[in-house]
Amino acid sequence: MSFGKMNGFADIIITKKVKDSEGFTTMADEVLASVRVYREGRHGSQRWANLAAFSEATDLFRFRSIPGLVITTDHIIVTDGERFEVTSVEDVKGRGMYTEVLAKKVVATVGKG
Repeated sequence: MSFGKMNGFADIIITKKVKDSEGFTTMADEVLASVRVYREGRHGSQRWANLAAFSEATDLFRFRSIPGLVITTDHIIVTDGERFEVTSVEDVKGRGMYTEVLAKKVVATVGKG
């Protein structure tokens, strides 16, 4: 994987509960890392056919591994104003150089009134 293919940027975040001065709890995003990513949308390639078990995944992300940060399914990837929940994390070829993440796009529900 070269930097030429990693032409997108993304933030890896985690949502935390934060208590304000009056004691109310709200959810806040904490950016853990900003990285260059390769993003591949779901389509009919052989790679996606092999990932049929992860039918809910909509996008695949690849990026350099971040020392001291272990990516888990608790994390969220934000890129181009879109949010993606991490569904699967894999070390590419077991070398610890690149991380591959399968993620599901978060779509806001709109109430009808």
